[in-house]
Amino acid sequence: MSYLVGSGLTSYGKHEGSSTLDLMSQASNLALKDAGLSRSDIDGVICGYSTTLPHLMLATLFCEHFGISPQYAHTVQMGGATGLGLVMLAKQLVASGAARRILVIGGENRMTGQSRDSAIQVLAQVGHPVYEVPLGATIPAYYGLLASSYMKAFGSTEQDFAALAVLMRQHASRHPGAQFQKPITEDDVLASRPIASPLKILDCCSVADGGCAVVVSAEPVGGNPLKITGAAQHHNAQHISAMKNLNDFGAGQCTQRALQSAGRKLSEVEYIAIYDSFTITLTMLLEEIGLAPRGQAGNWAREGRFSKDSATPLNLHGGLLSYGHCGVAGAMAHLAEAHLQMTGRAGERQARRSGVSLLHADGGVLSSHVSLVLESV
Repeated sequence: MSYLVGSGLTSYGKHEGSSTLDLMSQASNLALKDAGLSRSDIDGVICGYSTTLPHLMLATLFCEHFGISPQYAHTVQMGGATGLGLVMLAKQLVASGAARRILVIGGENRMTGQSRDSAIQVLAQVGHPVYEVPLGATIPAYYGLLASSYMKAFGSTEQDFAALAVLMRQHASRHPGAQFQKPITEDDVLASRPIASPLKILDCCSVADGGCAVVVSAEPVGGNPLKITGAAQHHNAQHISAMKNLNDFGAGQCTQRALQSAGRKLSEVEYIAIYDSFTITLTMLLEEIGLAPRGQAGNWAREGRFSKDSATPLNLHGGLLSYGHCGVAGAMAHLAEAHLQMTGRAGERQARRSGVSLLHADGGVLSSHVSLVLESV
């Protein structure tokens, strides 16, 4: 068995003067304190990539910066799925005996350490280098195309997408570390600046500086351990032009295999943390996983079915759409919030304490998927 025994999350937004290594270190210190561990207790380090510090050996660079010499160190790249992929790998490493206490880290100064043109160039690389990138498409453009296709197939509307943006902002308003806390309405979303039709700027995640870290252990140390009972991955074709079915990206298969490995059913899940790079991303993942009927995710959000007091609260920190998105640590913030929620430490955001949580993230344009199941000890 492997356990998530500590988590640390910085605020997301502007951290002027803080580098990738600084933000990773801040989050790591918070996670170690939360787990009641010291740096000398860590014998494994896994970190995600950084677009502002694209070092070939980022994990060992961090270890040097942080002052530790683990027996295992590894850097991973899976786009937006990286954060949960790191935890899945840590779970497997602990089970194999390669390490006993692994520090899992993501962090990046994407807001203050990268120009707009550089960010666009980096993120455009998810497209096909011959058939897509030269045509100028960017990630918002791909998701705009998916949104149009989805609206036609399932009857979702721009207002339904807006309802999910409103929900994420409601949740972020209760978190002091969120990048955006001012409440918004569906009309605000619909009236916001167009980015890639039908998506507006409030349908899109932000760019932020920030960091997040967790500690995965072979033993339930500290005062707030959780069991990592299930994990799975699913990988489609990398490029949207090679996808065979734009209505089935494998998220449902991935979560089902994670739940099966945990010996659980979807009906037993009491807290959900789902990747939300765009409102269409959240719409498609919720519905494909089976957490809402096709075409109804926005309406269900509007009806309060994913609120703090519902049977399945969703992204109670505000998600990527409102807490913020700083690369690998973006999805890891979902994990940190699940840890707080499941251990009863979320303050005014606290929902009914759950015993089983499902987390899901995707990388690229819904091309790579990772699901995790967490359970109380």
